[in-house]
Amino acid sequence: MYIPGHRCHQVSPMSSHLEQESEPPGPCGVVNSIDQIGSRWRLVVLHELQDGERRFNELKRATDASSRTLSRVLDDLQELDFVTRRMEADAPVATYYALTEKGESLAPVFESIECWADEWLE
Repeated sequence: MYIPGHRCHQVSPMSSHLEQESEPPGPCGVVNSIDQIGSRWRLVVLHELQDGERRFNELKRATDASSRTLSRVLDDLQELDFVTRRMEADAPVATYYALTEKGESLAPVFESIECWADEWLE
């Protein structure tokens, strides 16, 4: 996503004016990050998994998501390498989800957002 004037999109002084108008730079890290984790359900699931591994039904109860929505979100997060899935074959069969190192690295981000929300949101 190109955001005109956004500090992540400033063109270097060496670029010509023609280059600045014809080829907007790629998105910055903030925009790319939001593309990966920015949906409501992805954020909710990632936040719930900050406390450790959870079973599918535990996540479903904690997030209030439908089974279909939760399955889709978990598949997306697994594909993006934020979440791992572990199947336990013993009766009863259970599927567990946990954060990868990439997912765990979001802990300070969630903490910062919570601090910001405490200060600015009522």
